[in-house]
Amino acid sequence: MTYGEKPQTRFIDTSRASAARMYDWLLGGTENYEVDRDACAQLLKIAPSTQQLARSNRNFLGRVARKLAAEKGINQFLDHGSGLPTQDNVHQIVQRVSPGSKVVYVDNDPMVLAHARTSLDDNENTMVLDYDMRETQKIRRATDEFLDWNEPIAALFVSVLHCLKDPASEDTVGPAGVIEAITQELPRGSYVVICQLVSDDPDVRDSVSALMELATDNNWGRVRTTDEVRSFFDPLEIEEPPGLVDVNDWWPDSQPPPAHLRPTDWVEWGGVGRVPK
Repeated sequence: MTYGEKPQTRFIDTSRASAARMYDWLLGGTENYEVDRDACAQLLKIAPSTQQLARSNRNFLGRVARKLAAEKGINQFLDHGSGLPTQDNVHQIVQRVSPGSKVVYVDNDPMVLAHARTSLDDNENTMVLDYDMRETQKIRRATDEFLDWNEPIAALFVSVLHCLKDPASEDTVGPAGVIEAITQELPRGSYVVICQLVSDDPDVRDSVSALMELATDNNWGRVRTTDEVRSFFDPLEIEEPPGLVDVNDWWPDSQPPPAHLRPTDWVEWGGVGRVPK
């Protein structure tokens, strides 16, 4: 593994919930604390399908990484907001297809960084960067000698953009700005994967967003609508089929759940965009 900048260990705050540790608990992991489990319990009261969505999202990440590697020939991946290492991480999936594939994990959660540096230590084709996903130029500079920026790269934003706030002014960057910035840096033939939590119910959007903002000490964005997430793809050419969908329907490798078994409160929604030629 290649270390990125700022390799020092940082304080892990266990007094507030972490979206990464909550996601770990929802997936059945053990790298979480009581404050994270309490926040998940409150979240499940508002949106009972949350655990189901977390698993569906993880399955989507595996499918999209595998498809890009096997069918599109992508062997460079930039995973923004990568979260805690679990089974079948991006590098494991794509290196089974192409052993020399390189994967950069970007996250600024201190617990994620500590575990990533331990679990990835023996893989020379992985890199861990301690950056906010909005720091596009810093990420580019830090990976200049690790990735080949003249060749296609897949930039992943899987279930992370809801962690970003909307821009408060022209000087701040929101989700759309992040996607625009990375699209401008990526070479032709690259792909951008985007999905986030959406809901057509304003009560769900508001109550979940308020809970997560409180639980994470204002370190969260908000649940959005499908139209808002669709706008994130404006700089890109949407990959058709299947277009932008519930992630369960993005090239499923088994029969997706029927309509009557699907969540009605919220859903993980998005797809894949190509960098225009």
